[in-house]
Amino acid sequence: MAKIRITKEYRFEGAHALKGYDGKCRHIHGHSYALFVTVTGEPLHDNVNPKTGMVMDFGELKKVVSEKIISRFDHALILREGAPLAEELGEVYKNVIIVNFQPTCENLAIHFASLLKENLPEGCDLFGIKLYETPTSYVEWIAGENL
Repeated sequence: MAKIRITKEYRFEGAHALKGYDGKCRHIHGHSYALFVTVTGEPLHDNVNPKTGMVMDFGELKKVVSEKIISRFDHALILREGAPLAEELGEVYKNVIIVNFQPTCENLAIHFASLLKENLPEGCDLFGIKLYETPTSYVEWIAGENL
């Protein structure tokens, strides 16, 4: 059987601040994120199943990623717990996400991988995540490097 990778792209807007950082990113600022999710598996070979020939239906992948990531993080302010005014902002604004890690692009990719790994259908594995923070800067999380 042949292993195949499928990738779907998503876009969302978000803001964050890096508490304790020594550069401009210590201030609240926003990004137009581009998220690429790659899943690997063997195409289904079952002539009775309408999904035959697919690793995973792109619509099903979209549903999982939208539910676990996009619907939660789009237009959100992501702050590390203990950041100044984090709790107060969370009480006033609906979409403030307080995390227990520095919300860098790297840590967000790791977090997104953890949200997706356990929510893929049987026979599909998360291969990797590529998260663009700017049009020219991105991070990659690869499953095989994180065993």
